[in-house]
Amino acid sequence: MLRQRVITALLLLAVLLPTLFTESVIPFSLFALALATAGAWEWAALNGRKGAAAVAYAAVLPLCAALMGLWPGSSGALWDAPGLGWAWLTVSWVVACLLLMPQGPQGWARVPAALRLAGGLVVMLSTWWALTLARGVGVNFMLSVMCIVWASDIAAYFAGHRFGRRKLAPSLSPGKTWEGVAGACVGVGLLALLWMFMERQLTADSLSVFALARRDFGVLGLGVVVTALVALGVVGDLFESMIKRAVGAKDSSGLLPGHGGVLDRVDALLPVLPAALAVLALGGR
Repeated sequence: MLRQRVITALLLLAVLLPTLFTESVIPFSLFALALATAGAWEWAALNGRKGAAAVAYAAVLPLCAALMGLWPGSSGALWDAPGLGWAWLTVSWVVACLLLMPQGPQGWARVPAALRLAGGLVVMLSTWWALTLARGVGVNFMLSVMCIVWASDIAAYFAGHRFGRRKLAPSLSPGKTWEGVAGACVGVGLLALLWMFMERQLTADSLSVFALARRDFGVLGLGVVVTALVALGVVGDLFESMIKRAVGAKDSSGLLPGHGGVLDRVDALLPVLPAALAVLALGGR
């Protein structure tokens, strides 16, 4: 298992790194679109669409991207998207989770299939869009957002393992605890301080989400932003767990040997990315 995880991670890095540091955003955008399309295929399979039906559903994603003129450099629609749109998308995530997650997996199963599938397309399309836009802002900005999720996972694991007593959502993810969430907030807070210190020592192509929040909203605002992004990451993780438990699946797929599926790797990022872009837009860039 460990060997599989390492090989898969190295192969993904071999594809990702060349696209990440090219001058044009298009290679990275295509890489992100491939991941989002794979995620859409998994979403379809988890919601009752198998075989050709799942492939057809996933194919709608790049078609929508092309029809909506979101390709970088094509119509400018990508860069002209209103910042409040990201805020509304974040609010939609929160509302959906407040309505559905207390009901557990049974609540998700009761949502009409057409609505679940339409929601999946919105989620995966906006994820690709947000990734592309974040990369357009700068590699430093994009990596700071992604590292929130990674640092949160690591800190939550160790804090939960050492101090965990009170279960967060036992019907969705029995291993998660409130102490783990608190540890995630502390861990990401320390990451923010370290990241901003390093930014002052080194030259970056853009400000991190931490530096932007500190500049536009002050120290208290930075604390609120960090806490909110950590909480949204936990929400994204729990939301995917709810979907998988509704159909009795352990992983979203086996596309990434040793890691499960694409959704298993990006679930926490799904609501975090729109929220980070809302911070960027509402702060005035």
